[in-house]
Amino acid sequence: MTQPISITAISSISALGTSNEEVWANYKKAIHLFERRKFDENQEWVAPLNTNAKKEIEQLRNSDSKYKKLDDSVLFAIYVSRNAIKNANWKNENFGINIGSSRGATALFESYHSEYVKNKKAATLTSPTTTLGNISSWVAHDLNSQGPEISHSITCSTALHAMINGIAWLQSGMAETFLVGGSEAPLTPFTIAQMRALKIYASPKLSLRAESRSDSLENYPCQALNLDKKQNTMVLGEGAAVACLEKGNPKSALAQIIGVGYATEILKHNISISSDAECFQRSMQMALGEVDSDEVDTIVMHAPGTIKGDLSEYKAIQKVFGDNHPALTSNKWQVGHTFGASGMLSVELAILMLKYQEFIGVIYNEQPPELNRIRKVMVNAVGFGGNAVSILLSKT
Repeated sequence: MTQPISITAISSISALGTSNEEVWANYKKAIHLFERRKFDENQEWVAPLNTNAKKEIEQLRNSDSKYKKLDDSVLFAIYVSRNAIKNANWKNENFGINIGSSRGATALFESYHSEYVKNKKAATLTSPTTTLGNISSWVAHDLNSQGPEISHSITCSTALHAMINGIAWLQSGMAETFLVGGSEAPLTPFTIAQMRALKIYASPKLSLRAESRSDSLENYPCQALNLDKKQNTMVLGEGAAVACLEKGNPKSALAQIIGVGYATEILKHNISISSDAECFQRSMQMALGEVDSDEVDTIVMHAPGTIKGDLSEYKAIQKVFGDNHPALTSNKWQVGHTFGASGMLSVELAILMLKYQEFIGVIYNEQPPELNRIRKVMVNAVGFGGNAVSILLSKT
């Protein structure tokens, strides 16, 4: 990092809620937020927005006639971007935007395709409302921003790639402020079917809804960071999260970004990752830079709840940090995997732990020794293709 970059606001919408306070309260409850929903003829576990969040999105959809034809992934991004800009107190319109998505307008695309198959005719707005660039461009329209607009899909590491891209723009001097993040609305029949085809999705027979704190594994459909599990347990969630990036270390900063790392490993299979996640080893080492590994207090892992994914990342951490590694956690056992938005939701958890100086662990795992303080947190994300990103955050 050639110069300090700070996060001055972060906003999200997910099963955890819509405000930092609500999100923290749900983390403290330590219960999963999944429910069963019917897709085609099957019942599947998912983590949808809660009732209040859904109302907020419907109000946004109905606030402008142009928004009625937009996919949820776009509306989620608009909603959190409005909140983030307000919280950061950005008055100048010359900020950049980089908000990506793994899948983009999934529900809308499926709907339009079904209509085409039936009528052999595409709806007028099919193309402009289903492109990946649709997200950042609509956010820019809604916020009346005048800076660069960037969208991309780098699968599940999309949001953290957006963050390192925003950092690059700031450090180059080509922008003073950047809005970065990811948005995902993947709770659709075809998306769930794709995960089922990969044999990585949680069994619908697993668990009843966890209504209270319990360390019994049978109460949790997604068993992220249970390194002894015998079956894959990934569960999809929907949501979006964005962060406001600024140069320097203003008084309003929530955290400083003191290191970034990225790496891609050679594929042996379309969705493969090496047994000790070489991509994560390189990304974490790059993010550490000159920082002593002993200074990192905790790592928010990608840990999607799959056997190979969780274990390979853990082995990578052992390679980099040794057996005396930082306290490990993940939020996917509680809120599911939100694909392109997941990395920024993990950043939000990291920032909240820095703010409240409290570690949020995985309830069914052995809890680490109580941390006297949390000063530095690393956040990991990786997607299909072995494209890993690691971000190192420090308390201001």
